[in-house]
Amino acid sequence: MKLMSPDSRTTVLFRPVGPQELALIQRSGFLEFPSRLEGQPYFYPVQNEEYATQIARDWNAKNPTIGGGFVTRFLVRTEYLSQFDVKTVGSAIHKEYWIPAEELAEFNRNIIGKIEVIAEFKAPQI
Repeated sequence: MKLMSPDSRTTVLFRPVGPQELALIQRSGFLEFPSRLEGQPYFYPVQNEEYATQIARDWNAKNPTIGGGFVTRFLVRTEYLSQFDVKTVGSAIHKEYWIPAEELAEFNRNIIGKIEVIAEFKAPQI
């Protein structure tokens, strides 16, 4: 479900991340997302917690090269975000933004407040 922002000036977004990306977010004081890696042309924040949970729990936590999954929640200025289209990449809940990697620094400057970790999914023990 898409959550309502405290006011119309901000939009609530979610981002599923693995432990390495979370460590970089933590290093920033929970203020920004890290630069994309080579071969990652887009940053994909999603519109709802259910979709972010699905990725963190069912993909990130089960992938041995990632080793766990976390769901983050954050606010972005709606006016800034409005320049990007929402993409539906599966069912109706699979809605995400495709932020070009070269736009990520500006995207980070438009985050309001801190990035919160709202869920954690551990990798299965072997």
